[in-house]
Amino acid sequence: RCKNLSVSYWNSYWMLPSDVCGMNCFWEAAFRYDYMKTHPSEKMHLAVVACGERLEETVTMLRSAIIFSIKPLQFHIFAEDQLHESFKDILDDFPYEGKVNYTLYPITFPTESAAEWKKLFKPCASQRLFLPLILKNVDSLLYVDTDILFLRPVDDIWSFLGKFNSTQIAAMAPEHEEPRIGWYNRFARHPYYGVTGINSGVMLMNMTRIRRKYFKNDMTPVRLQWGEILMPLLKKYKLNITWGDQDLLNIMFFHNPESLYVFPCQWNYRPDHCIYGSNCKEAEEEGIFILHGNRGVYHDDKQPTFRAVYEAIKNYSFGDDLVHSLLQPLELELRKTMHTYCGKVYKVFIKQLTKSIRDLYARRSKGR
Repeated sequence: RCKNLSVSYWNSYWMLPSDVCGMNCFWEAAFRYDYMKTHPSEKMHLAVVACGERLEETVTMLRSAIIFSIKPLQFHIFAEDQLHESFKDILDDFPYEGKVNYTLYPITFPTESAAEWKKLFKPCASQRLFLPLILKNVDSLLYVDTDILFLRPVDDIWSFLGKFNSTQIAAMAPEHEEPRIGWYNRFARHPYYGVTGINSGVMLMNMTRIRRKYFKNDMTPVRLQWGEILMPLLKKYKLNITWGDQDLLNIMFFHNPESLYVFPCQWNYRPDHCIYGSNCKEAEEEGIFILHGNRGVYHDDKQPTFRAVYEAIKNYSFGDDLVHSLLQPLELELRKTMHTYCGKVYKVFIKQLTKSIRDLYARRSKGR
């Protein structure tokens, strides 16, 4: 079921001036501008899978996507049946400021192996593996975990689709920047991509290419398509994988490395990037673009810096002044976390957020 929500969005495009973030940032912004200029009416498709107690977290993620994005958004929400009415009640009551559509889907796996897929790693997490087969009419898709927060427009990560070369079908960030604390390179009992593996919490996909591709593998000399390779991979490695579907994706891209585009770490910034000392240089320079609060850090006191950002976005009311109602109170809370390793670099948590707010108001002024 698809629900049309009435909101207003601005058909304008932005670039950060070179004196703010340097020439590299300038040229990347110029590329995004050109891409959005040649794809002005493109709708951005964002998918999330929510099971158990993930309703509030998912809604907060969707709120963060709406606040700054420019082009229309289509949400694909895969959720357990008992959550559908709650999602509908909340989303229908949002005072949106732009054109947003959403569709609610049940959790579905291949019939003959549904129980096995559903219990893999976390409940329903492996649903993401089947999105190219379920959303057959969607060309490209940004999948995110429920514990994601967007601190800049979705448009910017979406524009990376235009950077894919002819062999790339998906984009993800490394699991770690520092091999000394990496999990895959120290403990994995299966193949994984690159030096430290990849994290699937933020995954940009050209689904048309995924559906067409024949994948190299270590099970047969014959290349297999996406729908053919998943179950054989699970059967071969199910006793060796720890992180479920993410491990399967690592195995797949280990054998097909030419198919992956790798994001810098600020597009999937997790506690591991600061709890042992700051190790995401791109975030230090430009700020965090997408915050990933894995390990439940939004809901306990172990990483108060992450929790402060989550609470600020969750409690923000659409239409309120972003500077006085979001940014300034958040900075005060972040200053209270400076006794922690992540709190010592709290400015990376608001650096890009500050720019995003500034640019949003600039677009609004231009659109008047």
